[in-house]
Amino acid sequence: MSRGGTQELGALIPRATRPAFRKRSPDAAQILADWPQVVGPEIARMAEPVRLSAGTLTLACSGPAAMELGMGAPALMQRINSHLGRLVVRKLAFIQRLPRAVEARPKRPTPGPLPPRVEKSLESVPGEELRLALERLAKGVFAPKP
Repeated sequence: MSRGGTQELGALIPRATRPAFRKRSPDAAQILADWPQVVGPEIARMAEPVRLSAGTLTLACSGPAAMELGMGAPALMQRINSHLGRLVVRKLAFIQRLPRAVEARPKRPTPGPLPPRVEKSLESVPGEELRLALERLAKGVFAPKP
């Protein structure tokens, strides 16, 4: 929920489409609607379910993510099937496309100026390489929150 009691459209779509999907493919509807809860936030950011057909769940993800998920496929399929309560997913397939959650991720805010006390303490650090590394770290720590 955002301010004023409104919800983001992405949060409403699973609830609105679940009845229609449930008639055609109840398992696919449940996987699509519950994806982050089924696989956890880390995998949900890496991959997005696209379709479930004849026991094959197709996931959209980057090439490196497909390799990582492919190596952990048995455990991932077990988590999905456990959530569904029966053996539905027998195989994973991958298409190379970034998940929508990754595409829609907001950009990092540009770092603002460092507090004067931090800038002053960085001036006394010997060695330019170390000082620059510490400055980058400080900018990350003191960056505005999104």
